[in-house]
Amino acid sequence: MGTASSLVSPASGVGEVIEDTYGGGEACEIPVEVKPKARLLRGSLRRVGASRPGGLIGAAFKSTKEYEIFRVSKNNEVASMVKKEAKLDRENKRLRAELQALQKTYQKILREKESALEAKYQAMERAATFEHDRDKVKRQFKIFRETKENEIQDLLRAKRDLEAKLQRLQAQGIQVFDPEESDSDDNCTDVTAAGAQSEYWNGGALGSEPSMGSMMQLQQSFRGPEFAHSSIDVEGPFANINRDDWDAAVASILQVTPLFSHSLWSNTVRCFIISTDETQPEVEIFIRNYSPKLQRICETMGYFFQVVHFPAANENHFKEVRKWEIEKSSLVILLLHLTLPSCLLEDCEEAFLKNPEEKPRLIYHRMGDDRVSSDSVQQLIEQISHVNKAKRIDHVGDVEEGTYEIYTCVEKIIKQDILGCEMTELEGKDLGNKEESTAPEEEVFGDVLWDAHDEQEQMEAFQQASNSTCELGFEKYFERLNDLVAAPAPIPPLLVSGGPGSGKSLLLSKWIHLQQKHSPNTLILYHFVGRPMSTSSESALIIKRLTLKLMQHSWLVSPLTLDPTKLLEEFPRWLEKLSARHQGSIIIIIDSIDQIQQAEKHMKWLIDPLPVNVRVIVSVNVETCPQAWRLWPTLHLDPLNSKDVKALISAECSSANVKLTKEQEKKLERHCRSATTCNALYVTLLAKFNIAGNIDETLQQCFQCQDTVSLYRLVLRSIQESLCSDKEKGLLREILCVIGVSHNGVSESELMELYPELSSAVLASLVHNLHKMCLLTYGCGLLKFQHLQAWEMVRLEYMEEGANIISAYRQKLVDYFTMQLSRDRVTWRSADELPWLFQQQGDKQKLHKCLLNLFVSQNLYKRGHFAELLSYWQLVGKDKSSMAAEYFDSLKEYEKSCEGEESMICLADLYETLGRFLKDLGLLSQAVAPLQRSLEIRETALDPDHPRVAQSLHQLAGVYVQWKKFGNAEQLYKQALEISENAYGAEHLRVARELDALAMLYQKQNKYEQAEQLRKKSFKIRQKAARRKGSLCGFALLRQRALQLEELTLGKDTSDNARTLNELGVLYYLQNNLETAELFLKRSLEMRERVLGPNHPDCAQSLNNLAALYNEKKHYEKAEELYEKALDIRRRALAPDHPSLAYTVKHLAVLYKKMGKLDKAVPLYELAVEIRQKSFGPKHPSVATALVNLAVLYCQMKKQTEALPLYERALKIYEDSFGHMHPRVGETLKNLAVLSYEGGDFEKAAELYKRAMEIKEAETLLIGGKAISRHSSSGDTFSLKSALSPNIFLEHGQR
Repeated sequence: MGTASSLVSPASGVGEVIEDTYGGGEACEIPVEVKPKARLLRGSLRRVGASRPGGLIGAAFKSTKEYEIFRVSKNNEVASMVKKEAKLDRENKRLRAELQALQKTYQKILREKESALEAKYQAMERAATFEHDRDKVKRQFKIFRETKENEIQDLLRAKRDLEAKLQRLQAQGIQVFDPEESDSDDNCTDVTAAGAQSEYWNGGALGSEPSMGSMMQLQQSFRGPEFAHSSIDVEGPFANINRDDWDAAVASILQVTPLFSHSLWSNTVRCFIISTDETQPEVEIFIRNYSPKLQRICETMGYFFQVVHFPAANENHFKEVRKWEIEKSSLVILLLHLTLPSCLLEDCEEAFLKNPEEKPRLIYHRMGDDRVSSDSVQQLIEQISHVNKAKRIDHVGDVEEGTYEIYTCVEKIIKQDILGCEMTELEGKDLGNKEESTAPEEEVFGDVLWDAHDEQEQMEAFQQASNSTCELGFEKYFERLNDLVAAPAPIPPLLVSGGPGSGKSLLLSKWIHLQQKHSPNTLILYHFVGRPMSTSSESALIIKRLTLKLMQHSWLVSPLTLDPTKLLEEFPRWLEKLSARHQGSIIIIIDSIDQIQQAEKHMKWLIDPLPVNVRVIVSVNVETCPQAWRLWPTLHLDPLNSKDVKALISAECSSANVKLTKEQEKKLERHCRSATTCNALYVTLLAKFNIAGNIDETLQQCFQCQDTVSLYRLVLRSIQESLCSDKEKGLLREILCVIGVSHNGVSESELMELYPELSSAVLASLVHNLHKMCLLTYGCGLLKFQHLQAWEMVRLEYMEEGANIISAYRQKLVDYFTMQLSRDRVTWRSADELPWLFQQQGDKQKLHKCLLNLFVSQNLYKRGHFAELLSYWQLVGKDKSSMAAEYFDSLKEYEKSCEGEESMICLADLYETLGRFLKDLGLLSQAVAPLQRSLEIRETALDPDHPRVAQSLHQLAGVYVQWKKFGNAEQLYKQALEISENAYGAEHLRVARELDALAMLYQKQNKYEQAEQLRKKSFKIRQKAARRKGSLCGFALLRQRALQLEELTLGKDTSDNARTLNELGVLYYLQNNLETAELFLKRSLEMRERVLGPNHPDCAQSLNNLAALYNEKKHYEKAEELYEKALDIRRRALAPDHPSLAYTVKHLAVLYKKMGKLDKAVPLYELAVEIRQKSFGPKHPSVATALVNLAVLYCQMKKQTEALPLYERALKIYEDSFGHMHPRVGETLKNLAVLSYEGGDFEKAAELYKRAMEIKEAETLLIGGKAISRHSSSGDTFSLKSALSPNIFLEHGQR
């Protein structure tokens, strides 16, 4: 509007009409004269006053009037502007609202556009996949059609041949049997129980989630035969366990503890040769020509091979050593001709007649020369053939030919009887490829790389630590350890402290053994750390091993990073996630944790709060314990008191048949009173040393030794003095020094190659003396120091001169393993030792060259030593990118020299290893090229549908998954799955691996339903494969036991023989030999009825076993009759709550349900509830399971009103016992939802179903990688079934 002066017209004396330009107001007429500005007014007043005397009053009156007019005009103007301001505010709000609406519309359209583009891309991918599948189906159909056409032609030819043959027979007047006239029952169908598992709701009221149509069966799996080693009241270890349960149990043991052949002594195939002077030529030829071949065979399988032979002239000298070697031997070969010296008789009896483990034995008898063997030879052969089933070679002819026969037989024994290669060969027959016969590690452990040698080393360390018979007063410590397990969470780790040699390892191993015996549901993971800087002390390998053991026990297949930093960071999350899947406690024990380099840094997860069911125990030396750990609860091992010292010395003396005088005992007790002389290792070594020589003399020498290291020096000098020559003393020094400077130890075969002048007899004698005196021990076939004090003693005794002597011995090992590389012998030993030796010597140039040997790096990586390989490259000073470039250049250079299919396949393996290594480094863009090259080579060299092509596809897809290129990864995984199914069948472990990978991919894309379906299918395959594995490994033990028992059943009718026959029936049943099992079980029943009477409880046991066998053969009527007889006997003979009665009730009830006789099943299920209530109490989960089973039965009989209170009671018990988020609570809620749905109460059904799905989703999240917190110690903890349970992803039966 401007100022008021802008509206004034100087010539105007009347008003003007001013209109409101914004509208909304009326026109008003106002005066336009306004008060002039003050300056002008004052000037005009002065002029008026000067001109007229009366002008001042008139002017004042006029100014007042003008001011009033001005005020009125301004008030009107302000009122008008307020109206305009209010109107503008309203308009502004309206425009803002419109703008917000437009913005929301824009965002919605943008999202729709993105969704449309994504749908377009997905449609394009599906179209491309469809085109690819269509082409593949066309090819497959073409092959199928051609195959079937050929089969039809063959059948037509066979038909014509049969018709012609039939016509010829009829022409000869021969009657021909018509198969259509037979009484075959091939059309009979199996009886199945109503209301099978995994049915779905038909209606859509509660959604399409899988549920239980006719009630989910929560019944126990049907168990089979039982047998007892005494009366019926004490059931044996296989009591009421059917074949599936037994196989699963064996497979579970194998998952946690790999099975190693009892014929192997510490990863070594030991061949002990007994020969006479007449057969010495065969021995020399065998050792010279064929021993290296057998060594290469064993090396390729990861084992050592050692031949031990004592010359006949030294038989008496090595008597004790020979006995020890025979005990360790995997195979004993006896070579005879005409005579047998009397000095060899003892060895022959020890090896062939006293063979409790039935290890392989071989007799070579050279005949001919028109001479007859002596009576002693013939008598020995007859005795061996009668007692022991030894293989025998009767050779007539040349010595060379006889030695070759020995070699071929030994090779077969090693491959089949000792290393068990026949199992993998049978599995690989379908492929017809020798390379495929040995299943790779990934088949068992998914994509996780695993070193079996590290695992065996840990098993041997545990066994050696627990073999001592002396308890050293450990009972008081056992109680403290048991209190730790029973203490409420959260609780920090327990620190077991003590001085060196105080018995910490012995205590922990003894306690582990007791826990495994008394608490089978407790999962115990242990790790014994060896010498510093050895493989067992590497933190990344320790954490990876513990994680893998948890994964195996939980049947979890999931990718695991190999990056050491990430592995240490992720371990607490893995521990929480995997502990949530285990019912029961998990105990982690790490012995000598202070020997780990930077233990406080690498084991910082110990400081974090642990899951409620996890307990951790670590042992340390008092001097080297990190300061931060000293605040933890501590169990300190006190020095031995006089009573323990006396007991330990007496135990050692009695084992050696040595008797000490009272005076000698008192002297020893007085000596072992200081802090350094009253520990377990010192006292043990003192006792062993004194009983080995003149006690009085050695006592005086020992009293001068005030610590374990000085006593070890005295022991070593005593061994040196016992040697015959300076040469042997020098060899002793060389052996100890080479072992001392090595990374993980040295094998006996390596020592003999390092020192050609060292004979097997001398080496065996030296090792025996050192092992007996606790200096050396075996670990995965390697000789290493038994205690750190022994290693320290050797360093002080032989290497005190300085670094030069250590460097010289290391150089000797470097030359040896370098020579192996030059001969293309890249074994796990050269990969372990050579880079480490270069690292210790500080020779970065040679280390760099060694790392660029592709086979060395491949060996380290494939055995899971990723962190070690990475540390070597960091020492060389290479970053990840330059490392990748150098490997790629080396591969390109190696590719130029590759010719032939075999070398190209090897090249493809190297490319794949490089790709996986780069993927683990996080160099995804660089990992694609080598993996694609590996895929191209395999498709060209092998076949596009070869299983190794599927391996390349799988690894390449893994890179794309990490790269978030899910579309590419899905296509590759599906191709790999199809190839694996065609090559191995639908139930092979490799198929399960592809299914797991696809499930993980769908999980990342939030496609939970597809992922769960694939996981279910994979888990079924893995369970079946594990059972097959358990059967293969367990059947050897069963066959051995069955053969032993058959020899015991040839006598007269006795209750013991009847029990043995029953056990034989069970053993053959477990081997799936049902016909033979039926024969023995019938014989057992008949003998028991004759000897004990038909109503004896033992007869009920035989009846129960026969019934289970007939149930297995689907002869349900026979099984029903026998179960009823067994039940009648046990009801009359046993207590109402006896376990054997409960077993028979359960078996018969399940059989009735299977046959559809529900009315007969009801009272038995009710009786099962009563028995469990009496046995366990009314609030035990086992009672809830029986209630659910009874409720399911009522629902099948349409008695929903009777089922409802049973379900509700079972739900209450489960919630009180397991918490509100346990899977069994979810299963029972789902059953209740179905019950409410069938009753028409849809609202309640929806509510129950929603709760069940929440539990199921929580379980899915847990399996998919998001662990539910277990830090709370409240009752609402989440738990899953143990590894022996059926498929946790299926809707399965409860136990």
